[in-house]
Amino acid sequence: MLRKIASIAAVALSLAAASPAFAAHYEALDATAAQLMRQGKIPGLAFAVIEHGKVVHVSAQGFRNVEKKLPLTPETIMYGASISKAAFAQYVLMLVDDGKIDLDTSIKTYLPKPLPDYPRYADLAGDPRWEKITPRMLLTHSSGLADQRVYDPDNKLRFNLEPGTRYAYSGEGINLMQFVIDEGLGLKVGDEMQRRIFAPLGMTRSSMIWRDDFAGNLADGYKADGSFEDHDMRGSVKAAGSLDTSIHDLAQLAAAMVSGIGLSAKARAERTKASFPIVGAHQFPPFRIVDNPDNAKIGLAAGIGVVVFDGPQGHAFYKGGHNDITDNQLICVERGQRCIVMLTNSGVGARLFPPLVKAALGDVGMPWTWEYNPVLPVAAP
Repeated sequence: MLRKIASIAAVALSLAAASPAFAAHYEALDATAAQLMRQGKIPGLAFAVIEHGKVVHVSAQGFRNVEKKLPLTPETIMYGASISKAAFAQYVLMLVDDGKIDLDTSIKTYLPKPLPDYPRYADLAGDPRWEKITPRMLLTHSSGLADQRVYDPDNKLRFNLEPGTRYAYSGEGINLMQFVIDEGLGLKVGDEMQRRIFAPLGMTRSSMIWRDDFAGNLADGYKADGSFEDHDMRGSVKAAGSLDTSIHDLAQLAAAMVSGIGLSAKARAERTKASFPIVGAHQFPPFRIVDNPDNAKIGLAAGIGVVVFDGPQGHAFYKGGHNDITDNQLICVERGQRCIVMLTNSGVGARLFPPLVKAALGDVGMPWTWEYNPVLPVAAP
């Protein structure tokens, strides 16, 4: 039996605090979430709602470890997975504000020696296309680089497309941007994100690398068939996906992103600008060339570290994070500075996302069929 653990951990809007109607709405939202979890067989769900740039509701339900009946709480450490990319992009935009990074300048400008001279990138020796790559290409998945070199038959890093020609998801590209900052600017991304993002926002339970104090309240994961996999203790910073965080903390980041905290107006606009059109029918597999002309109707495009689109409530941005034991979404609508953030310890958490988003924010027009391929069976409230 799934157990409701916590709700309304933070209320920042005085109206929400004062009005019984708001309290009733979030009580009903928690009940909807619990029902969706049962129907979707999701072991643990943590979610938060942001209105007018403020966190108004935080909820955690179910279990961080089903076998031991350990409850999931708003402070439980969960995988951020690829939501790490959005957090990293926040940091890169800070460097843009600092004048240390120009989004449209070749990465060769920042490196003290050619990229293929570094052992990690020796596979690109003899291929001058790396010189065309810019930070914007890396952060909008338009560099043409493979998603992950481990998927290559020879475990090599390659260009699958010409840089700047097509959106194709690339974790390698995000990690290359981290490398450029680490090596070219002499800044350690993990430490800098802690100093400039996590600490100022009060994200005390977040890190781009494993911390031993996380072990006491940690979510383990469950695959689609329900089989267990324990939480990996990430030993190195990977901008593409090493973030450990709690729903309490990630809600603070989402609120900062949608309200522009920490960035100039110009840098904030860069995040949500349609920097590169997305024409592919599905996000994955990234190098399958099948297009969907309907993408243009909603302005589907890559922003800086996020995907942007225009829905019934106006311009919106989002970033998901998925692996075999994790399914997460951060979705924000610019009008009203509204967001929902959802973290699950299940590889099929997306079963409940569409109806929960609709219950929390109404119809935002999320491109679910592009985000998930094939589309997962969706629970209904």
